[in-house]
Amino acid sequence: MRRDPLAHLRSLPYLGVGLGYRKELDASIRANRSSIDCLEIISEHYFDATPDRIARLTSLAEEFPLIPHGIEMSIGTVGEVDPAYLSSLAHVTSIARGAWASDHLSFTRAGGIALGQLTPLVRDCAMAIDIARKAQAVQDRLGVPFLLENVSYYVNFTSELTEAEFIAEIMSRCTCGMLLDLTNLFLNSRNHGYDPLQFLETIPLDRVVQIHLAGGDSKEHQMGDVLLDLHGAAVYEESFKLLDYVAPRAANLRSVIIERDQNFPEDFGEILADLDRARQIVSQVRRAA
Repeated sequence: MRRDPLAHLRSLPYLGVGLGYRKELDASIRANRSSIDCLEIISEHYFDATPDRIARLTSLAEEFPLIPHGIEMSIGTVGEVDPAYLSSLAHVTSIARGAWASDHLSFTRAGGIALGQLTPLVRDCAMAIDIARKAQAVQDRLGVPFLLENVSYYVNFTSELTEAEFIAEIMSRCTCGMLLDLTNLFLNSRNHGYDPLQFLETIPLDRVVQIHLAGGDSKEHQMGDVLLDLHGAAVYEESFKLLDYVAPRAANLRSVIIERDQNFPEDFGEILADLDRARQIVSQVRRAA
């Protein structure tokens, strides 16, 4: 009997709708425990951490399901993923009791230099093969599913593959999952003039384990006609519409996370409203199923 290559994704627990943990929101998060199903932590914040910070992570893991999310793996850098980095990630994932871990489909280092940003990759078959191989190795090392996230980008070079084709090619060559950032998809589709639904029809939605939503409705989130990815306001209406489309089509969706990195509202109710709306969309799909 042929083994189900996605069995490890289908068996993941449903964690619900949660929030990216930021220390500025700590008091509000703990005060609204019943309204937040889970938290996503930045993995690197706990690498080589002080005992106090590890104790804080352990405390969070006792209160919430935690999802480790990295920003510095740089899986697109030439060569193998740093073994020391992977050891630290595995340690943090263990302490956090993470059911899965994730990072970005990008590179943040080149020639030993930190670039300070999530830089998009050359989208060709050779790169897809290399990324899939490394992602599979990361997943095998962690012992839990590893997810790759689509990133936002402002310059779109002519490539062998579209972004959606590139993602589909990677997923066809490994058993990893996807963290689908619907706000990044909305921003890219608007900035580069393509149909987000065609993107969603091209990628394998059965690989989507987690979704990110973020927003930015004020003028500071634009530079001329370009929308910027700043995570500094309530979730875009367009992102919620994409969630409406994706949720019933992503059979292995296990969590939706709201990201807020700046311009934290005085009224935490603004964030709770985004959480509630996302929960209603996902809950409706789960009830129907």
